[in-house]
Amino acid sequence: MKIYVIHGPNINMLGNRESEHYGTQTLEELNSSIIKESESLGIEVEIFQFNSEGDIITKLQEANNYAQGVIINPGAYTHYSIAIRDAIAAISKPVIEVHISNIFNRESFRSHSVIAPVAKGQISGMGFAGYLLALNAFIKTKEG
Repeated sequence: MKIYVIHGPNINMLGNRESEHYGTQTLEELNSSIIKESESLGIEVEIFQFNSEGDIITKLQEANNYAQGVIINPGAYTHYSIAIRDAIAAISKPVIEVHISNIFNRESFRSHSVIAPVAKGQISGMGFAGYLLALNAFIKTKEG
């Protein structure tokens, strides 16, 4: 099983931005924990980070041919990118939306996700563990 992990805008700034919401660990540390968990589960992962909406859409379209599923943290695009929402709706692979912070416990504009209605599920507010939970969800839903 191959899973694409797509980090959206500003995730590359982890460790330097809003530690009260995102903690102090870096993107490299997050990716390392994702790789470690994926290896323990027997999942192959490819990890990407894009600040550009178009790059995210292109990678989602590619995932339809090369991956069995996608974990995506669309960052701020969560709240308004109909283009990313439509790209997810257009592919046949399951997508799990992940957010490091609890988007429902922050500014009111963050509590609405245009992605959630087309995602298989959403994990919000569990920190870096949300990505690991999403990997495990792919295994559990595959089994039954």
